[in-house]
Amino acid sequence: MAKNKNFVFISLHIVAWIIFVGLCIEASGLIVNFIVSLYKPEFVKNLYQKLDLTALYSRSKWTFFSLYGFILVVACLKAYLFYIVAMLMHKIDLSKPFNPFVAEQITKIAYCTFSIGILSSIARQVAKNLQEEGYVLDQLNQFWTDSEAFVLMAGIIYIIAVIFKKGVDIQNENDLTV
Repeated sequence: MAKNKNFVFISLHIVAWIIFVGLCIEASGLIVNFIVSLYKPEFVKNLYQKLDLTALYSRSKWTFFSLYGFILVVACLKAYLFYIVAMLMHKIDLSKPFNPFVAEQITKIAYCTFSIGILSSIARQVAKNLQEEGYVLDQLNQFWTDSEAFVLMAGIIYIIAVIFKKGVDIQNENDLTV
């Protein structure tokens, strides 16, 4: 049974690293797309996700930069989130999981997840308001469709973080009494 649990944990660790690498590629692709759209907008159709916002740039530079800013920040936060998860899985000791490092990392995961959810929700609302003003932003909805899920997940992860902090306190108390 222990070998099965270890295999599952190692498999999840590998999956976390794969997701992290994929999100890094996505974030860096979006950054390159942003830079190219500023200097050589005609090449955007050949790039990652073909995110062509040149019409938005020509109509309003402020809107272009703010929406692209939301896209880039959310993409980078998602990559950072999985970096934290991968580091947590790398350094966790399953024989003594209740330690300050694990509690701190789970808290970071909760805060990062909440930030992604809130920023995605704000970005979605800004895009919705801009669409009412006549902007065509349908291609941007893919970047913040899951904002409610991230906020809910952040709440659940925060509860787990509080439980881990309490577990660390109890474990420290037990270590002092023995």
